Amino acid sequence: MKSKFHGIFVAMVTPMTADDKVDFKKLEKHADYLIRQKVHGLIPLGSTGEYYALTPKERHDVLKATISAAKGRVPVVAGTNAGSTQDVIEYSRQAEKLGAAGILLAPPYYSLPTQDELFGHFRAVNNAIGIPIMLYNYPGRTGVDMAPDFIIEQLTKLKNVQYVKESTGEITRISKLIRCCGDRLGVFCGGDTIALESFMLGVVGWVGGTANVIPQSHVLLYELACQMCDYDDARALYFKMLPTLSLMEGDGKYTQYVKSACKLMGNNVGPLRRPLQSATPEECVRLAEALSLLEEGACCRKFLAKKK
Repeated sequence: MKSKFHGIFVAMVTPMTADDKVDFKKLEKHADYLIRQKVHGLIPLGSTGEYYALTPKERHDVLKATISAAKGRVPVVAGTNAGSTQDVIEYSRQAEKLGAAGILLAPPYYSLPTQDELFGHFRAVNNAIGIPIMLYNYPGRTGVDMAPDFIIEQLTKLKNVQYVKESTGEITRISKLIRCCGDRLGVFCGGDTIALESFMLGVVGWVGGTANVIPQSHVLLYELACQMCDYDDARALYFKMLPTLSLMEGDGKYTQYVKSACKLMGNNVGPLRRPLQSATPEECVRLAEALSLLEEGACCRKFLAKKK
């Protein structure tokens, strides 16, 4: 399919001040930085953006500031997750009113809806808005799995369901979604450690939080694999990225590592909101060692040199 959304979409962090306020100046600066690194889209208010720890007003203001900073240069897709259908509809309508190009939507968490209930939920949101929906399948976070057959046979019937971020890390799911409905659904890789494999299968892009940290490497990998078909160089770059990507996904501290790694790279986006806390000094050394393998890892090489 010819996809309007394609390439590297960054699941953005939400910068915070030392006194636990959203740092809107830093947020706008970070959004501009990512766009200048040639990413293809921004996604505020996802799990990497700590949306669950923000007040409704903060969610509104974060989205408004991100859209303002983007200035129409790239699409902004808003995370609109909540625990109830009513709240999701409200956040989704708000996103459309503020000028978001689409919404990112996972199943409601904690309540564990059945498949019929889940379809009713997405149908209600679909009918309430007029912008694209990017499904977000990450049962490890939500406790609810949207299997490929459910997406293919039911959710693609909804007119605004146009994309899916598949984050289980199972490459066979990516393959089935592309094979069975790739002509009507833009499939995004949502797992950091299967990105190159997903590009080879034909995903339209990659949604990732680690792109906050190493956007240049993400964009270059996409260009090499998807635009230039230079698979030898793409593989060489991917193997350099994998130590970082594997750390992010493998230790169960994704958002903590993303924010700490941003600081290591010279882009301090502030602390996390409790209960999450920054990576430990030992974990920061491991992150720096992995990041130092990349061309854009100069700050980490300096950090490690000081440690010796």
